[in-house]
Amino acid sequence: MRAVILAGGRGTRLAPYTAAFPKSLMPIGEMPILELLIRQLQRYGIGQITLAVGHLAELIMAYFGDGTKFGVEIQYSREERALGTAGPLGLLADLDERFLVMNGDLLTDLDFRAFLEWHREQGAMATIGIYEREVLIDLGVIRLDGSNRISDYIEKPVYRYHASIGVYALEPAVLKCIPPGRPFDLPDLVRALLARGHGVVGYLHRGYWLDIGRREDYEQAQADFGRMRARLLGETVG
Repeated sequence: MRAVILAGGRGTRLAPYTAAFPKSLMPIGEMPILELLIRQLQRYGIGQITLAVGHLAELIMAYFGDGTKFGVEIQYSREERALGTAGPLGLLADLDERFLVMNGDLLTDLDFRAFLEWHREQGAMATIGIYEREVLIDLGVIRLDGSNRISDYIEKPVYRYHASIGVYALEPAVLKCIPPGRPFDLPDLVRALLARGHGVVGYLHRGYWLDIGRREDYEQAQADFGRMRARLLGETVG
């Protein structure tokens, strides 16, 4: 089974740390974020990994090499200009079987094998890992009708929504929806699939997930990894 990890972003929200250092090499505990993710994939039997790189690619390639020391086979796809999150998939001519795509800055305990199996059972063209979030609006919320008449008054409501966790299971046919040589994001790909009537489903992950996009997220990841290391890496405690 193959996974494509998107590791070419500039990580501007983590500046200044990422000015001369790729976000995917930022350490969580004693290892880079990307190494943690690769070790998790290897644990679930995913041994072929393509790293889609761009910004400071040489540092990533020097660290991971061919993947031998991590028990996987690593290849690289280097974009010469930014192609978004789905555009780099169009550079991979050998994606001829079901594959995973994921962001390279995830901290999660997702069971990747179970995720792929669920995707297969659904018979979908694409499966998106999703997570339920809650947002408390710490105000009284007013609802108006078309004539500016108040139709409801809700004190400090809690809204629930489903967010993408940045993990996708895709069939190779999705590549036909990616325009060559220009920026194209995964949300664009999902909308293109829906417009063509293809099945796209969501997989609700009820475990742990954190998107390490901002400095406060990075600090949270450090704290969480310290107490969750065994769970995240499948290590035996004691």
